[in-house]
Amino acid sequence: MFGKKKNKPQIDAVQLELIQNAQRRIRQKKRFYSHVIVFFIFSVLLYTFNVGLGFYDEFTFITLPWSVIIIIIWCVLLFWHFLNVYLFQAFMGKEWEQQQLNKLVAKQQVRIEKIKANLKKEAPHIAESEVYNETLNTEKQIVTIIVAAGENDAIGKDNQLIWHLRDDLKRFKALTSGHHIIMGRKTFESFPKPLPNRTHVVISRQENYQVPDGVILVNSLEKAILVAKNDTQPFIIGGGEIYKQAMHLANKIELTRVHESFEADTYFPKIDTSIWKETSNTFHKKDENHNYEFSFLTYLRK
Repeated sequence: MFGKKKNKPQIDAVQLELIQNAQRRIRQKKRFYSHVIVFFIFSVLLYTFNVGLGFYDEFTFITLPWSVIIIIIWCVLLFWHFLNVYLFQAFMGKEWEQQQLNKLVAKQQVRIEKIKANLKKEAPHIAESEVYNETLNTEKQIVTIIVAAGENDAIGKDNQLIWHLRDDLKRFKALTSGHHIIMGRKTFESFPKPLPNRTHVVISRQENYQVPDGVILVNSLEKAILVAKNDTQPFIIGGGEIYKQAMHLANKIELTRVHESFEADTYFPKIDTSIWKETSNTFHKKDENHNYEFSFLTYLRK
């Protein structure tokens, strides 16, 4: 306890970039709020001095008090400041450019997949050739489901986890860091904020659904996987409906099996052992940091 040096928390480059970006945005908003306050104070003073106290000097070509003209010009400048802080930064910054690029890449990839499907129908001899398949499989992507589920496959209630297992959270962080994490809208909304050092891909059918800068929005699981095509191991993290769809597309399952049955409103699909092969099983006892016994299981598609 005594005499031990505490290690200072290390901040990686991605976390540092997020912090610096947040600090920059805070400074921009503070400057805008200060501008608004100064504008209102000086507008009242100018108008009072010019009109209220009788210092009314009309321009020869404009029938307005000079204070009103200054206030109008200032309003235009204030509106431009507002656009710079809340519109141009959100829609024309680097994050916005990257998001648009990812969307274009996803659309292009969908077109490529359609061309491949048509090729298989119209020219199967080419689609089955070694050159064709070698080109497609130069870098195999391992789409991985990661989930914690009870003995009765319960995974959540009221859009929240039912348990808190410290080692399970550590494992989740260790496995998913540096990768794309794919999730449904409700799962994303259960986070207090986006997780650091991970690229969030959110699936929602709501076209006008707003996501923070750096978060990618798509409308299907297939498009989410295409967006993550440069990631050798994207992770699908929920919720229940997304897991059901993913069972047909995933190559791997990282499951934390909590050895207890729970009341829940969201469940993980049954794992068909004729399709999935268990390759790893590590058991953890209940202890002071874990209220339940649990096992880390890994499945691979046969």
